[in-house]
Amino acid sequence: MTEESDSEIIRQVGALPVGVVAGATYPLQALLFIRKHSQLWGCVVIPILVNLVIGAVLYAGLLLPGWRGIDQWASGVPVWLAQWVASLPSWASRLLTWLPTGATFFDDVLRFLMAIALFVLTGLLLVQFGAILGAPWYGNLAEQTERLRRGQLPNGSPSFNRALQDIWRALTFQLKKLVLLIVFGLPFLVLNFLPPLGTTIASVGGVALAALMVGLDFLDAPLERRRLSFRQKLGVFARSLPASATFSWACLVLVSIPLISLLAVPICVAAGTLFCCDRVLPYLPADEASDGSLGKEPE
Repeated sequence: MTEESDSEIIRQVGALPVGVVAGATYPLQALLFIRKHSQLWGCVVIPILVNLVIGAVLYAGLLLPGWRGIDQWASGVPVWLAQWVASLPSWASRLLTWLPTGATFFDDVLRFLMAIALFVLTGLLLVQFGAILGAPWYGNLAEQTERLRRGQLPNGSPSFNRALQDIWRALTFQLKKLVLLIVFGLPFLVLNFLPPLGTTIASVGGVALAALMVGLDFLDAPLERRRLSFRQKLGVFARSLPASATFSWACLVLVSIPLISLLAVPICVAAGTLFCCDRVLPYLPADEASDGSLGKEPE
């Protein structure tokens, strides 16, 4: 495939419908972008090797034991669910007669939801540890991607004081994400003790919260270069909806799939930078855009 055909594919992908569909296309755009610009491969290969080591540890230490734990926990569910079904009014029990057994059905649902939660948790940990250990290469990848996409970077000369500020801002960013996770995650944790409806709500809400965490991580590099606060970054995410939501969901799915997740993190870093270059940076308010590029809101 020639560079011209690559450019045409990228142009066609970027022209897909705005909003819901647009956000989800950015990982594919990033893959094609990296393929076109071979100088980016040096920023991708080493993080993938780092992710292989991290992934092996996480899969051996979390995923496999967690999978066995789901089987052991769920094996006792039918007993108390059968008692719960038996305690329902007769009209409600009759509604469940179409099932082989109500308990077995809910057992399968809970197994499925818990398996999704386990994959998502493993993916989140891979993103966090991978981002820390691969930070130098990911930072370089994001910078080069932005320079190639926009032809410029915001002004700012490196210095020792700025490096210290960067470390402090990175720590506070993770702490604020942790606070956000606790504030919204604890209610979901409590709902888990109210099956089956509470478990379902908690699983859906937990995955949505995980998608927000992943989205903030992958959109962070170009926003952090402009020294945006955590509140401003949340505002950027909100103003970019629904594209930012589907972008985050697509990245969360990729980092939650075993083996594929080992390759997905650098792709999603580049995807987040492309997303910001196309749908965020040209439309930042004047007090947030350090490079002064303004324009109308994207559709």
